[in-house]
Amino acid sequence: MVGIALLGLLATAARASVGTILVFGDSLSAAHGLRPEQGWVALLGQRLRTEGYRYRIVNASVSGETTTGGLARLPHELRACHPAIVILELGANDGLRGLPVALAAHNLAAMVRLARAAGARVLLLGILIPPNYGPRYTQQFSALYPQLAQRFHVTLVPFLLAHVALAPGLMQSDGLHPNARGEPLVLDNVWPYLRTLLRHGA
Repeated sequence: MVGIALLGLLATAARASVGTILVFGDSLSAAHGLRPEQGWVALLGQRLRTEGYRYRIVNASVSGETTTGGLARLPHELRACHPAIVILELGANDGLRGLPVALAAHNLAAMVRLARAAGARVLLLGILIPPNYGPRYTQQFSALYPQLAQRFHVTLVPFLLAHVALAPGLMQSDGLHPNARGEPLVLDNVWPYLRTLLRHGA
Protein backbone atom coordinates (compact mmCIF):
# COMPACT_ATOMS: atom_id res chain seq x y z
CA MET A 1 0.00 0.00 0.00
CA VAL A 2 2.87 2.34 0.84
CA GLY A 3 4.42 1.62 -2.54
CA ILE A 4 1.20 2.39 -4.36
CA ALA A 5 0.78 5.63 -2.41
CA LEU A 6 4.35 6.64 -3.21
CA LEU A 7 3.82 5.98 -6.90
CA GLY A 8 0.70 8.13 -6.78
CA LEU A 9 2.62 10.99 -5.18
CA LEU A 10 5.38 10.71 -7.76
CA ALA A 11 2.86 10.75 -10.62
CA THR A 12 1.20 13.83 -9.14
CA ALA A 13 4.55 15.59 -8.81
CA ALA A 14 5.45 14.71 -12.40
CA ARG A 15 2.18 16.11 -13.68
CA ALA A 16 2.71 19.29 -11.68
CA SER A 17 6.18 19.76 -13.17
CA VAL A 18 4.84 19.85 -16.73
CA GLY A 19 4.12 23.44 -17.76
CA THR A 20 1.59 24.48 -20.36
CA ILE A 21 2.17 26.63 -23.43
CA LEU A 22 -1.00 28.25 -24.73
CA VAL A 23 -0.91 29.09 -28.42
CA PHE A 24 -3.55 31.73 -28.93
CA GLY A 25 -3.97 32.75 -32.54
CA ASP A 26 -5.92 32.58 -35.76
CA SER A 27 -5.72 30.43 -38.90
CA LEU A 28 -1.95 30.91 -39.12
CA SER A 29 -1.65 28.82 -35.97
CA ALA A 30 -4.70 26.60 -36.56
CA ALA A 31 -3.14 24.71 -39.52
CA HIS A 32 -5.73 26.15 -41.90
CA GLY A 33 -6.02 24.02 -45.04
CA LEU A 34 -3.76 21.31 -43.61
CA ARG A 35 -4.02 18.31 -41.35
CA PRO A 36 -3.54 19.42 -37.72
CA GLU A 37 -0.32 17.45 -37.38
CA GLN A 38 1.22 19.41 -40.26
CA GLY A 39 0.87 22.79 -38.60
CA TRP A 40 3.73 24.56 -36.86
CA VAL A 41 2.04 24.23 -33.47
CA ALA A 42 1.93 20.43 -33.70
CA LEU A 43 5.52 20.47 -34.92
CA LEU A 44 6.40 22.58 -31.90
CA GLY A 45 5.07 19.88 -29.63
CA GLN A 46 7.35 17.37 -31.33
CA ARG A 47 10.37 19.66 -31.01
CA LEU A 48 9.74 20.26 -27.33
CA ARG A 49 9.72 16.53 -26.70
CA THR A 50 12.86 16.03 -28.78
CA GLU A 51 14.67 18.80 -26.91
CA GLY A 52 13.59 17.41 -23.54
CA TYR A 53 11.30 20.24 -22.46
CA ARG A 54 8.45 19.16 -20.22
CA TYR A 55 5.69 21.33 -21.60
CA ARG A 56 2.33 20.45 -23.06
CA ILE A 57 0.79 22.49 -25.86
CA VAL A 58 -2.76 23.82 -25.82
CA ASN A 59 -3.68 25.24 -29.21
CA ALA A 60 -6.63 27.59 -28.77
CA SER A 61 -6.27 29.17 -32.20
CA VAL A 62 -9.43 29.86 -34.23
CA SER A 63 -9.48 30.54 -37.95
CA GLY A 64 -10.82 34.00 -38.75
CA GLU A 65 -10.25 35.30 -35.23
CA THR A 66 -9.73 39.02 -34.72
CA THR A 67 -8.11 40.69 -31.74
CA THR A 68 -11.59 41.62 -30.49
CA GLY A 69 -12.71 38.00 -30.54
CA GLY A 70 -9.46 36.91 -28.98
CA LEU A 71 -9.78 39.35 -26.12
CA ALA A 72 -13.26 37.99 -25.39
CA ARG A 73 -12.02 34.39 -25.38
CA LEU A 74 -8.71 34.72 -23.57
CA PRO A 75 -9.90 34.87 -19.94
CA HIS A 76 -11.61 31.50 -20.28
CA GLU A 77 -8.53 29.91 -21.85
CA LEU A 78 -6.27 31.26 -19.11
CA ARG A 79 -8.54 29.86 -16.41
CA ALA A 80 -8.81 26.52 -18.20
CA CYS A 81 -5.12 25.74 -18.69
CA HIS A 82 -3.10 28.06 -16.39
CA PRO A 83 -0.29 28.48 -18.93
CA ALA A 84 3.31 29.23 -18.09
CA ILE A 85 3.74 30.80 -21.53
CA VAL A 86 1.22 32.39 -23.89
CA ILE A 87 2.20 32.57 -27.57
CA LEU A 88 0.04 35.41 -28.84
CA GLU A 89 -0.56 35.40 -32.60
CA LEU A 90 -3.43 37.69 -33.51
CA GLY A 91 -4.00 40.76 -35.64
CA ALA A 92 -3.74 39.43 -39.18
CA ASN A 93 -7.50 39.40 -39.64
CA ASP A 94 -7.79 42.91 -38.23
CA GLY A 95 -5.31 44.04 -40.86
CA LEU A 96 -6.91 42.14 -43.73
CA ARG A 97 -10.26 43.68 -42.84
CA GLY A 98 -8.79 47.16 -42.60
CA LEU A 99 -9.85 47.57 -38.97
CA PRO A 100 -8.31 50.44 -37.02
CA VAL A 101 -4.73 49.74 -35.94
CA ALA A 102 -5.45 51.49 -32.65
CA LEU A 103 -8.17 48.92 -31.93
CA ALA A 104 -5.81 46.02 -32.54
CA ALA A 105 -3.18 47.70 -30.36
CA HIS A 106 -5.69 48.17 -27.54
CA ASN A 107 -6.87 44.56 -27.72
CA LEU A 108 -3.39 43.06 -27.92
CA ALA A 109 -2.23 45.20 -25.00
CA ALA A 110 -5.20 44.02 -22.95
CA MET A 111 -4.37 40.39 -23.78
CA VAL A 112 -0.75 40.84 -22.73
CA ARG A 113 -1.94 42.28 -19.42
CA LEU A 114 -4.39 39.41 -18.88
CA ALA A 115 -1.73 36.80 -19.59
CA ARG A 116 0.72 38.43 -17.22
CA ALA A 117 -1.91 38.79 -14.52
CA ALA A 118 -2.45 35.04 -14.83
CA GLY A 119 1.26 34.46 -14.24
CA ALA A 120 2.24 33.68 -17.83
CA ARG A 121 5.15 34.94 -19.88
CA VAL A 122 4.21 36.22 -23.33
CA LEU A 123 5.75 35.57 -26.73
CA LEU A 124 4.29 37.98 -29.28
CA LEU A 125 4.27 36.91 -32.93
CA GLY A 126 4.55 39.78 -35.38
CA ILE A 127 2.49 39.91 -38.57
CA LEU A 128 2.82 41.97 -41.74
CA ILE A 129 0.07 42.66 -44.26
CA PRO A 130 0.23 43.10 -48.06
CA PRO A 131 1.10 46.59 -49.34
CA ASN A 132 -2.17 47.02 -51.22
CA TYR A 133 -3.78 48.52 -48.12
CA GLY A 134 -1.87 51.72 -48.71
CA PRO A 135 1.47 52.87 -47.31
CA ARG A 136 0.08 54.71 -44.30
CA TYR A 137 -2.03 51.81 -43.00
CA THR A 138 0.62 49.24 -43.85
CA GLN A 139 3.33 51.17 -41.99
CA GLN A 140 1.11 51.71 -38.97
CA PHE A 141 0.30 48.01 -38.86
CA SER A 142 3.93 46.89 -39.24
CA ALA A 143 4.91 49.16 -36.33
CA LEU A 144 2.20 47.74 -34.09
CA TYR A 145 4.05 44.68 -32.83
CA PRO A 146 7.47 46.26 -32.14
CA GLN A 147 5.73 49.07 -30.26
CA LEU A 148 3.81 46.61 -28.10
CA ALA A 149 6.92 44.53 -27.43
CA GLN A 150 8.84 47.62 -26.35
CA ARG A 151 5.98 48.95 -24.26
CA PHE A 152 5.46 45.73 -22.32
CA HIS A 153 9.00 44.33 -22.55
CA VAL A 154 7.81 41.09 -24.10
CA THR A 155 9.73 38.86 -26.48
CA LEU A 156 8.82 39.48 -30.11
CA VAL A 157 9.11 37.29 -33.20
CA PRO A 158 9.46 40.10 -35.76
CA PHE A 159 7.55 38.35 -38.57
CA LEU A 160 5.96 34.94 -38.20
CA LEU A 161 6.10 34.18 -41.93
CA ALA A 162 9.63 35.43 -42.60
CA HIS A 163 11.29 33.50 -45.48
CA VAL A 164 7.94 31.80 -46.14
CA ALA A 165 5.34 34.38 -47.22
CA LEU A 166 6.99 35.26 -50.53
CA ALA A 167 8.87 32.02 -51.19
CA PRO A 168 7.71 29.97 -54.19
CA GLY A 169 6.26 26.62 -53.22
CA LEU A 170 5.84 27.37 -49.50
CA MET A 171 2.39 28.97 -49.48
CA GLN A 172 -1.08 27.63 -50.21
CA SER A 173 -2.98 28.83 -53.24
CA ASP A 174 -4.69 31.58 -51.21
CA GLY A 175 -1.34 33.29 -50.77
CA LEU A 176 -2.03 33.78 -47.08
CA HIS A 177 -1.28 30.47 -45.36
CA PRO A 178 1.83 28.30 -45.45
CA ASN A 179 1.57 24.85 -46.96
CA ALA A 180 2.98 21.68 -45.40
CA ARG A 181 6.46 22.54 -46.69
CA GLY A 182 6.30 26.02 -45.23
CA GLU A 183 5.08 25.13 -41.74
CA PRO A 184 8.44 23.76 -40.47
CA LEU A 185 10.04 27.06 -41.51
CA VAL A 186 7.39 28.95 -39.55
CA LEU A 187 8.38 26.93 -36.50
CA ASP A 188 12.01 27.79 -37.19
CA ASN A 189 11.03 31.46 -37.00
CA VAL A 190 9.40 30.98 -33.61
CA TRP A 191 11.74 28.50 -31.98
CA PRO A 192 14.81 30.65 -31.11
CA TYR A 193 12.65 33.20 -29.31
CA LEU A 194 10.57 30.59 -27.50
CA ARG A 195 13.68 28.68 -26.47
CA THR A 196 14.97 31.82 -24.77
CA LEU A 197 11.78 32.01 -22.72
CA LEU A 198 11.99 28.32 -21.90
CA ARG A 199 15.57 28.64 -20.68
CA HIS A 200 14.81 31.69 -18.58
CA GLY A 201 11.86 29.93 -17.04
CA ALA A 202 13.77 26.74 -16.26
